Amino acid sequence: MLSSLRMMANTRQVLIRGLCPALHGVDIANRSRQFSALASDRRRFYENVSISQGEAGFEINLDRRKLKTPAGKLFSVPSEALAIAVATEWDSQRDKIKFFTMHLTTLCNTALDNPTLRQKEQLINAALKFLETDTVCYRVEEPQSLVELQNNEWDPIIEWAEKRYNVLIGSSTFILGPSIPRETKDVFTRHLASYNSWALLGIEFIIAQLKSLILAMGVIDRALTVEKAVLLSRLEEEYQIGQWGNVEWVHEYDLQELSARTAAGVLFVHLCSESSTVKHKLLQD
Repeated sequence: MLSSLRMMANTRQVLIRGLCPALHGVDIANRSRQFSALASDRRRFYENVSISQGEAGFEINLDRRKLKTPAGKLFSVPSEALAIAVATEWDSQRDKIKFFTMHLTTLCNTALDNPTLRQKEQLINAALKFLETDTVCYRVEEPQSLVELQNNEWDPIIEWAEKRYNVLIGSSTFILGPSIPRETKDVFTRHLASYNSWALLGIEFIIAQLKSLILAMGVIDRALTVEKAVLLSRLEEEYQIGQWGNVEWVHEYDLQELSARTAAGVLFVHLCSESSTVKHKLLQD
């Protein structure tokens, strides 16, 4: 089953493993829970999984059946690489179909059904809103040990973003956060506009996990690993755990869940983009 498909997928396994070893097996979002609620623990009804190219893109075949979205639309994705990744999710299911493990399938369903009817401009605006409340831009004034930790861990990624995009961002201890210059927002608007709507959906998803546009751009640009980006997004929580302890299995589960969500989003962005490399249009202008 899928033997030839897997041979094509092998060239992409390094990327998948590099993004996050916990990509498979953890729920990625509320949308995933809603998707899984439609057919929770459904028994596997197919033997073979394959992909084929149709008029609108690449389709997933479960035996002789065409995969459909929860809204009943034909499941068709824009790239062969994404189709292979989705087909692998379906082929990896055993006696029962665990929809909550199928992160890429869920993101594709959201892109295809578009339940909120958002256009590209709305996706860009939603992503930009996080810049005004970005996690790494908010700083505490005390205790001093946490102040130093934030400066040591968050300043380098802000400096990277300022250099990478030639903008000013800064940080603040003020409750309203730093005042982001209009020019900075314009630069990020143009950069985000260089992605297609599917990739933007993935970018927004990553930002929502990390509560940070800066961390999201860092991990998409491969300036950060998924694991590092997740730890930076949880810096204050990890600090508190270090001070007061934690419920061991709960902390580990939350960490792996967030890592899986973030990794799924990053992989989705790369597989939905015209190429698997990060765009550098802005730097070339």
